[in-house]
Amino acid sequence: MASNDSTFLIPSEMSATNMTEPVLANLNLTEKLAILSAFVWENRDMFILETRIVFTALACIYVGSHAALRRPPSANPPKKGSKGGRRHQQDRDDKYVQGLEPSDAILFPIMAAVVLVGLYYLIKWLEDPDILNKILSAYFSFMSLASIGKLLADSLHFLTGFAFPTVWISYSGRLYHIDPSRKGQWYTTGESADQVLDDKKKNPLPGWFSGLPLTNAQNTLLWGVRHLLMEEWTVRLSIHGIANETFKVKFNDILGAIIAVGSNLVYYTTKSNLLSNFMGLAFSYAAIIVMSPTTFATGTAVLFGLFFYDIYMVFYTPYMVTVATKLEVPIKLVFQGASKASMLGLGDIVLPGIFVALCLRFDHYMYYHRQRKLVPVELKVENESSGQLVTDTRTRHMVVKPDYVNPQGQWGDWLWGTELSSISSDATPALKASAFPKPYFHAAMFGYLLAMVMTLVMLIVYRHAQPALLYLVPGVVFAAWVTGILRGELREMWAYTEDGRLDTTDTIVEVDGNGNVIDVTREDKNDKKDDKGEKGEKGEKNLKTEAVADADADAPPDMDSIEQDTTVENEVDKIVDEKINEKISEMKRKLDARIKEKGHTVFHFSIEAPPATPTSGS
Repeated sequence: MASNDSTFLIPSEMSATNMTEPVLANLNLTEKLAILSAFVWENRDMFILETRIVFTALACIYVGSHAALRRPPSANPPKKGSKGGRRHQQDRDDKYVQGLEPSDAILFPIMAAVVLVGLYYLIKWLEDPDILNKILSAYFSFMSLASIGKLLADSLHFLTGFAFPTVWISYSGRLYHIDPSRKGQWYTTGESADQVLDDKKKNPLPGWFSGLPLTNAQNTLLWGVRHLLMEEWTVRLSIHGIANETFKVKFNDILGAIIAVGSNLVYYTTKSNLLSNFMGLAFSYAAIIVMSPTTFATGTAVLFGLFFYDIYMVFYTPYMVTVATKLEVPIKLVFQGASKASMLGLGDIVLPGIFVALCLRFDHYMYYHRQRKLVPVELKVENESSGQLVTDTRTRHMVVKPDYVNPQGQWGDWLWGTELSSISSDATPALKASAFPKPYFHAAMFGYLLAMVMTLVMLIVYRHAQPALLYLVPGVVFAAWVTGILRGELREMWAYTEDGRLDTTDTIVEVDGNGNVIDVTREDKNDKKDDKGEKGEKGEKNLKTEAVADADADAPPDMDSIEQDTTVENEVDKIVDEKINEKISEMKRKLDARIKEKGHTVFHFSIEAPPATPTSGS
């Protein structure tokens, strides 16, 4: 992230009378409103310009926050087959997410200041920043390929979802499901779950287009195009000793990458302001997706660290304004009007944006957190702390998390399949999952909007470049924390983290009379190592805990038989693991022998398409 990307500017002077003149104090309310109306009308170009900037930033944050949604730790990963392939894919996607740490609250302002001051004196030394602009333009053109490709691919996915949704609702309120396996559209009648195939709708188009009298060849072509745009291809890339990657792509991903290369070449040769803004939005969009404040406390600390940095650099030094105006690279959004220009640094989008995205993911977390079930279990605890072996049986509860349903990619279904924002009971699970409540996200977005309006007001009053983070940081951060206080969820906000500590299974908890969790007794095997220190602090020695879920809660289980069953299962698992390891070792020896005989592949690249016949899950 550039260091000079955090300033809100209007270089040109306004044409109306200064609104801060003392004469206004002698006017009544009607006269003040008349002067204000005249002021707004005379500077309408400027207000239109600022409105474009504000809503462009809001749109980038809104879309980027939804693209940054991931499986929350309060939900179980959806399983694909017996090996849980989707969880593995989720873990591969999450490894690209960069989580912030509390120390970044100090490091970010320091690093930003070093880069900013360095650029400032480099510009002064060169006198003409043209050479520096060319170098930085080439650098940003290359570095923005992935960001632009991601933004373009997601935009194409949105258009594909709009043209070929999964469901759509008619004027009569009937919900149609587009079924590629049957190459038709069906609906259900009344309370019956039977699927009725509509003989008049033979194409995959929604709404009025579904009834077009097309030929069989035309319908087949449309189904083929839909399958091409929605199928996933498997790309395999192997370079001996360097990389061995396998990932999923769609046609839109490849098309987006090609367009990204072309747009970068055009920008480097033309220096188009439109393309520069597009690259800036792509940078912001990708940064919101891959950056995470990790916790609300860390996000608050980092934002307020940059809050003070921004104030100092704008009001007390020439560094920020000079670098922002001299460099013509995509580190800012520049909007040209008829006689005025205005700019917004990317930092004023990205920094509040990652916090707003965290609010949306917290809403997502709370949505599944409220669906969890507490199943009664019996715990047998053996405690030797008193010098004697004491066995105690306690009733606790096991946390059973709901299964995760990916809400992404539902824009088309939402536009076609909802009626006045209401979700039909017959809608797809993914569409229902996408409609989870978003109080924290909406509060943070509203705080961002109010802060941007306040920035504009201060800009008009003082006619000086304003550090937008001066208003954006309090607006966004306070909006989120106040929402938590009003909703009584401050404890959940403080405990929420995206570092993986909450992603546990088989968690045993103790609840009070109202069903609220008051203590965590045991977590899964992955967390036991981290909990040893905490158990030692509590003075519990040689504590052996065994939990068995009693789903019906009718009678306590026989703990002796459970111990025997567990021992047998462990022995069986051990034998199976040994057999599997022996088989793997044998296969590896055979593979090594074959490689020595025939050699090995140095480079391999392939793209594998799924079967031509689409399935219902396409």
